[in-house]
Order: sequence, then C-alpha cells, then structure tokens
Amino acid sequence: MTPATAFLRSRGIAFTEHSYEYVEHGGTAVSADSLGVPEHEVVKTLVMQDEQAKPLIVLMHGDRKVSTKNLARQAGRKSIEPCRPELAQRHTGYQVGGTSPFGLRKPLPIFMERSIGALPSIYINGGRRGFLVRLKTEDLVAVLKPQIVEVSLED
Repeated sequence: MTPATAFLRSRGIAFTEHSYEYVEHGGTAVSADSLGVPEHEVVKTLVMQDEQAKPLIVLMHGDRKVSTKNLARQAGRKSIEPCRPELAQRHTGYQVGGTSPFGLRKPLPIFMERSIGALPSIYINGGRRGFLVRLKTEDLVAVLKPQIVEVSLED
C-alpha cells in the first residue's frame, strides 16, 4: 500500500492497480505501451512552482506538454516552472517518477487540463515508480477538486 492507495481507500474510491516495468525517463509512453492503453488516458502528475517558489500540481495527458506561460496566466501567477526533483519530492513525499496527486505530504493547489474531464476513466500514478491506478475521472475530480485549465500543447 502507498499513501495514494491509502488515501483512495479511506475515501471509498474504487480503483484497479496496474504494475509495469519502470524505465528511467521513459515517461507515460512506457506505461501506456506496457499496459496496452492510449497514452492520452495516462495522466501525468507534474510538480511545478510559481515565481515565489510555491509548489503546485498539474495533471496533464501523457501525450501532451504543459504551456507554463498559459498556466501562469490562468492560475494568476507571474511565472511557473517545473520543480527540481529533490524539491518535488520534499513537497509531495513521492519520488519523481512515482508522484501521485493522492496522499500528498501537504495540501497543494491542483490544476487539471480540461479535456481530461471528458475521459470516462484514467490511469494515474499510484504512489511509486512502475505503478498506476485506474479510476473514474469523476471520482478524481470529486476528491481532488482541481482547478480546470486549458494549457496543453501537442507533445
């Protein structure tokens, strides 16, 4: 059990567990290929920070990138950039490559790409490298209450 699966269980959220062979810098392409699912349905949990070094989470389709310029504008920040791996781990409690938006070390603002909401279910990190959980998108939205943004760029 991970903090993410404990979080989901404690809130009565149904999910299935999916393990795959983790590949350093393999990203969502590796997990999607391994599980035989579209990369668009595998959601990345990205840890970023604003101009004041305040952390935030961005949920994005595996086959898309985040426009940090658009995200900063929609989030009402001056600028946003990815966190360094050691900072991301300190903020979330998760190792990079195993970051989940569930069961974070401390509450962080969560932003989600609007089109993720159109998917009936998604695969998202379950709290360790090589481990995804699949759940209904409506359950993710209900429990995380993310701010909806439109910041995706084709990968």
